[in-house]
Amino acid sequence: MSFVAAFGKLNVDLLYAGMERIPNEGEELYSKDFKVCLGGGLPATMINCSRLGIPAKVGTFLGGDMFSDFARRELYKYNVSVDEYDSGKSFPLNVTSAIITERDRTFISYGGTPKYDDSLLEKIYNTLKGARIVGMNEEILPVYKQLKRDGTILILDTGYSDGMSIEKYREYLEIADYYTPSIDETEKMTGTRDPKKALEILREFFEKPIVKLGKHGCAGYDGEYFTVSNIEEFSCVDATGAGDAFLSGFIYGLYHGFDFRKCILTGNITGGKCVTGVGCLTEYLTENELKEYLQKYEYLITK
Repeated sequence: MSFVAAFGKLNVDLLYAGMERIPNEGEELYSKDFKVCLGGGLPATMINCSRLGIPAKVGTFLGGDMFSDFARRELYKYNVSVDEYDSGKSFPLNVTSAIITERDRTFISYGGTPKYDDSLLEKIYNTLKGARIVGMNEEILPVYKQLKRDGTILILDTGYSDGMSIEKYREYLEIADYYTPSIDETEKMTGTRDPKKALEILREFFEKPIVKLGKHGCAGYDGEYFTVSNIEEFSCVDATGAGDAFLSGFIYGLYHGFDFRKCILTGNITGGKCVTGVGCLTEYLTENELKEYLQKYEYLITK
């Protein structure tokens, strides 16, 4: 059976919503809303792929703690196949408390980095091999190199950091088939916030580069420069997980053989739906709903 897969640490988010402001040091405030949910990252992308009817698999660290138990139940609920690894830590997941105000989000997180020895890398490779499409992070380069030799389609989706640069990620960029950076990540990587100039720089690595433009949609190059607008009917409540949801839509398009621009439109639709609720996995589309939106908004890629 054809499937998509990814390796990544799971995130459990404790979300405090409806806050007018964050508390000062030594101060306690109560939020209007609270929820516990799985957070962002490649496992969240795989959950969204499964919701869209694509068989999905995740390799991740889980233990005997209450957060691991919660994550297992959630992955089972979403019908995602899981290979578990032992990190040797009491809490092998990332745990984040997020305070969400009308203006922005504030986070405090806990999580450690495991030792990626040859034995662990072999286990991760065995999880991912055979997948048609694999989402990439920046931790297991030897595994991705082997998957590239196997003919796997690789999609790199980096998180923002101050130390980002093309040289830091060069080896990942050289083997990835696609890269889906935000405009902030693009600026760090290429030194420019101009989408056309950034795409030109990224063409060193990709025949069809992409830059996500936030509320302005997405820019790409496929022989000529183009943009695909966001879906205006989706009002942003919380942008958490938008990139993961975009990636799931983009993967859906690749999985089903869509052309490049339609893959981006699909990502804009799934990413746009995500931001209409609090939390990265709260709002989503079924496959049938996605098909209806694609039919409704296909004109956005013919302008």
